[in-house]
Amino acid sequence: MVRLIDISPLVSERIRVWPGDVPYSRTASTSREAGDSVSLSALRTTLHLGAHLDAPSHCAADAPGIDAMELGTCYGDCQVMAVAKRSGRIRPSDLDVPVEAPRVLFRTGSFPDPERWTPNFTSLSAKLIKSLHAQGVRLVGIDTPSIDPQESEDLPAHRAAADHDIAILEGLVLEHVAPGRYTL
Repeated sequence: MVRLIDISPLVSERIRVWPGDVPYSRTASTSREAGDSVSLSALRTTLHLGAHLDAPSHCAADAPGIDAMELGTCYGDCQVMAVAKRSGRIRPSDLDVPVEAPRVLFRTGSFPDPERWTPNFTSLSAKLIKSLHAQGVRLVGIDTPSIDPQESEDLPAHRAAADHDIAILEGLVLEHVAPGRYTL
């Protein structure tokens, strides 16, 4: 039997968003409790919420949107790596095990509670992105809100990922996932 592991945080009014971004809110337009035939509601929130895939256009105006991304990029052989670094950028020398899959998810533990904003989370270095590309990696993921630090304005990890056609998954919940190989 296949065992599924949910690596997404619960999306609710309590989840924190990037400072200055649009927080999650849900507004009911009809409800069964009020006597309506169905319950309907609308969501208003940033797309940079919880576990999410960055569109190429997230950091480059001339890049394609999320609709142009190939879904197969997000499905297949995956490796979860635990990295003991609790802040700063992960560099190739910080990896304790070899890269063995085209999709690599980094478990840092530096953003432990999606309901509480932690500004000094771990991120990825552009040098690591380039090294991963050279090893055949097509997707990187991380258990923090971004692969670049909060204070970054030039976003070198995002730019390196775009330059090397590497997809980015952010906001993952990996604390309950052991390092090793999986299918994403």
